This record gives sequence, C-alpha cells and structure tokens, in this order.
Amino acid sequence: MTEDILSAAAITNNLGTRVIGQRILYYPSLTSTMEIAREEAQQGAVEGTVIIAGEQTGGRGRLKRVWLSPRGNIALSIILYPSLSHLSSLIMLASLAVVHSIESATGLKPRVKWPNDVLINGKKVCGILIESDVQRTRVNYTIIGIGINVNLRLADFPEIQPVATSLAEELRAEVSPLSVVRHLLAEVERLYFTLSAGGSLYEEWRSSLVTLGKKVRVTAGETVYEGVAESVARDGSLLLRGLDGKLTRIVVGDVTLRD
Repeated sequence: MTEDILSAAAITNNLGTRVIGQRILYYPSLTSTMEIAREEAQQGAVEGTVIIAGEQTGGRGRLKRVWLSPRGNIALSIILYPSLSHLSSLIMLASLAVVHSIESATGLKPRVKWPNDVLINGKKVCGILIESDVQRTRVNYTIIGIGINVNLRLADFPEIQPVATSLAEELRAEVSPLSVVRHLLAEVERLYFTLSAGGSLYEEWRSSLVTLGKKVRVTAGETVYEGVAESVARDGSLLLRGLDGKLTRIVVGDVTLRD
C-alpha cells in the first residue's frame, strides 16, 4: 500500500460534502495533526478543514497517552466552530462517525466504550481527542482528533497487543485508509448537520455503548470509583452506581471494564 494513495486530491475527489473535508492539508509525515490544526484554527481556518498525516510520529490520545500511527493507518484532525450548546455532543458525534465509517467500509461492528474509545471485539481500534477553546459563552474553535488503527500490525507492537486491534487484524486483510477516511468525513458532516438542525445524537450514542450495565473501575483524576455503569446523562456524563448504592455523575474519566 503506497503512501500517495492517501492524498488531499484523492480524499476530496467527488467527496460529496459541503463543509467537512473541502479543505484538506495532507502531510506525508507529521509530529501531530492536533498541533497543526490548532495553529490553523487560531489563524481562522475555514470550518471543516482537515489535517491528515500519512504517518504521525508524536501523536497523543486522552490523558496525554501516546498514540501510535505508522503508515497505513489514519491520523487526522478536523476544525469546527460549533455553538456552545453543541459542545457536549461532539464526543457523541465523533465516536458515532467512526463507528458508522468502519461499518460502511469494512462490515465490522464496532462498539463504544465510554466516553469515546471505539472497540472491536473488546479491543481498542480508535482513539478520539477533542480540544476546544472557549471564552465565556463563545466557542472560538473545536478540534476533533481521530486516530484509527487501519493496517497496524499488532505483532510489531507487543506492548499494546492485549488491548488493541486494527481493521486489518480483524479482517485478516489490508484495508484502504482512503475508503475509511472518505466515509468518516461524510459521516462527520451528516451528524454535524443533524446537530445544527436541532437533532440529537444521544439515543444512538447511548445504544452504541458497551459500558452500560457492566462492572467498571473509573479513574477520574486522583479519584477511583468502582461500581456498575448504570446510564449516561444527555450531556454525555457517566452515571455510576457505586458499591455503596450511591449514584455518582462522572464528567471526565478513564474506564476499565471488569469481569
């Protein structure tokens, strides 16, 4: 699979979107798409601008974790200028867009682990990072960073093999990153327009969660909670029924599923 298959021209050719992906900045190799996206957003880049790297060498996920993205995988960031009222829905938008795009491109059936890890057969195939610059009641910009393990060879990375997978590992065949990216950008736009028109993504996102009803451990800063993931609120926060019977709302945290 050659590097030039994934290019700005190939992505935008008959893409069919009006906003998302109409401006693509493609880099064969990049430290972090989030860094470039931040610079672009601060300079007033057009909404829907996508920064995508053939290879990302210094990417990071949530909680400052390293995110591996060698060639043949997907590392991209999308610049949006949403209203403040839509901010909490963007994590739903991003995870659902990934789920839909993987289903469309491969036929696989991903699920979401709260808040935004996309899993296939219980292993992580995608990480999502959202950064927003907010001043009082105004969102200056939001950047959605998405990393998808498309053709990642897990045998080359034994340290993540127990918890991660890739589309190619699941299908036992190479997958076109270009196809997945084009499906992804179309889905991001469709769901973004749904929000803009007053629609809700909450019900579908809740239904996609593998977390609900499971025993979990949640690390939120220095605090660790254990209990059953009972539900999620409409703002995306997790409602955890603790071992003492108390219901706790968790806005940000890292979930480990327990047997």
